[in-house]
Amino acid sequence: MVTNTPGYDELIMYLTQHLSIFEKPGKVAEGAPTVISFIEDDIAERIMTFCQQHKGLTTEQRSLIVREIDGIVYDLQEVLSGVINQPVTVEQKEFIDEFAGLVKNLFDSAFSNAGQ
Repeated sequence: MVTNTPGYDELIMYLTQHLSIFEKPGKVAEGAPTVISFIEDDIAERIMTFCQQHKGLTTEQRSLIVREIDGIVYDLQEVLSGVINQPVTVEQKEFIDEFAGLVKNLFDSAFSNAGQ
């Protein structure tokens, strides 16, 4: 659906271009979740919004979306493996939030292009 598209390839390139955000120390808010927890929560929130906006999704489509999201989170874990268990910094949080929005946009585009 999205992980095998040029848009996803561009999204991964965007991530790699901004890896420095994850390589340098930054301001951590008190009680900040780990990088991976924030990624999972933020992407899950975006996909729940997507599903609410597209109530006509079939069970098969929802299952495919879940598999794709699992793959995306896995890719992020691989790329960010050195920092996933560290508390998320303010700058990282902003980037992850933007990245999650772009993931949702990929699904929105795929869904609208499928003629749904």
